Amino acid sequence: MQIDGISTLVTGAASGLGLATATRLVKLGASVVMVDLASSEGALRSEELGARFIPADITDADAVNAALDAAVEAGPLRAVVHCAGRGGDRLRILDKQRNPADITTFAEVIRVNLIGTYNVLRLSAARMAGNELLDGDRGAIVMTASVAAFDGQIGQTSYTAAKAGVHGITLVAARDLASYQIRVNTIAPGTFDTAMLSRLRDDIRAGLADAIPHPKRLGSAEDYAHLAVSVIENPFINGETIRLDGALRMAPR
Repeated sequence: MQIDGISTLVTGAASGLGLATATRLVKLGASVVMVDLASSEGALRSEELGARFIPADITDADAVNAALDAAVEAGPLRAVVHCAGRGGDRLRILDKQRNPADITTFAEVIRVNLIGTYNVLRLSAARMAGNELLDGDRGAIVMTASVAAFDGQIGQTSYTAAKAGVHGITLVAARDLASYQIRVNTIAPGTFDTAMLSRLRDDIRAGLADAIPHPKRLGSAEDYAHLAVSVIENPFINGETIRLDGALRMAPR
């Protein structure tokens, strides 16, 4: 699918992976609706890019539908890149006193990262299903998992469960939506240079980069954006979860 001239939507677009993806799509000529929380810098970033910002919680169907309405105003919605989510709770299943972890934060991580992803998937697919075919597709959806889906570390139970769920949905969704000619894929990033990692000491950041076989650096948001756009463009990539990690396999802790 050619990017120039199509209408797209990116969640989590005020920063990080989402902002880099929205930036790349705008540069390639797409109309972009940027979605993020109202408390984010989405309005500022969208003004800088010449895109449109719609505040929304990804678990709120009405809010997501409002963002999709805005995207459709620019033409048939052809591509959605879903980057929005939250980190895990970093809780052991049992603490040092052998007390079980609180179920509340586990449920919240699942609600945002898995249920939120499914909400965006189902509502986006409903908009794309009525499109005319373009380059053989009616639409393409890119979701975001994590290498934690495969190599979850101690303390990542909730995050791994959510991201493994996104990976599990991918092939099923691609098969389910194939009759509408909608492709569904997922990117699973490894250790990326995020705002959280930027607060770590330089030696710790260097150690994280050194653990990556090649290239020996942290992933960048632009690496993710490059792949997301390539997945949209390539008509034969469907039902795949693609690790983006420099051949990293995470240790237990």
